Amino acid sequence: MMEHSLGPNGGLVYCMDYLEKNIDWLQARLAPLLKDHYLLFDFPGQVELFSLHSNAKNVIMKLIKNLNLRLTAVHLVDAHLCSDPGKYVSALLLSLSTMLHLELPHVNVLSKIDLIENYGRLAFNLDFYTDVQDLSYLQHHLDQDPRSAKYRKLTKELCGVIEDFGLVNFTTLDIQDKESVGNLVKLLDKTNGYIFAGMEASAVEFSKIAVGATDWDYYRYPFLPTISFYIIRFIFNLLNHQLTQKLEPLNYVNFNNSLTCGC
Repeated sequence: MMEHSLGPNGGLVYCMDYLEKNIDWLQARLAPLLKDHYLLFDFPGQVELFSLHSNAKNVIMKLIKNLNLRLTAVHLVDAHLCSDPGKYVSALLLSLSTMLHLELPHVNVLSKIDLIENYGRLAFNLDFYTDVQDLSYLQHHLDQDPRSAKYRKLTKELCGVIEDFGLVNFTTLDIQDKESVGNLVKLLDKTNGYIFAGMEASAVEFSKIAVGATDWDYYRYPFLPTISFYIIRFIFNLLNHQLTQKLEPLNYVNFNNSLTCGC
């Protein structure tokens, strides 16, 4: 960072650009894992990487094309943002922007759902926030804050954009709850097509699974290999300027807020 006069944000953008230019190295590390591993890519929670710059998207698309991966983008949003209408609308806009930019099967997640009311009582029930229901109901609560009331018309138009696209909704995650974690894993396996791998069924059964609830039993499908989770971490250690000189022989590949996974 000192060598290139970069701040934290610029450093992350530089690292992603560097990784894109050395994509062959990353592909070589991933190739031996494709046969029997379920891959998770943990990206930095830097919104510029997914809304303004194309490097992260280029890396993902090259991996999909060259390694024949089926990926799902998982966007983690802190659930406590629901307690502040302005922050909730901002989270909706960021989620929508990320979905449109990455162009991947996408799951938005309200994480830390067990702590959701630690920052204040919710104005509506949880379904209102997960299903992104009529956002006009938020207007009254936004008007209670003088700062938000000043931008009332702008907020109304932004909410209209979100509703017109109709793409954003959320599932929830409590990392301490095994059932909550399991439900999220099932949803991801359905989204990236993992549950359909090797399935011999009629189009009707495929359709039922595709539109049905995520309550299937993995043991019904003995053809599915045992999931072996291999967390890949690639550490963007800009404090060590050696990264700009040569690729280090890292054992883990680190990419935190937006999580892309697939098999």
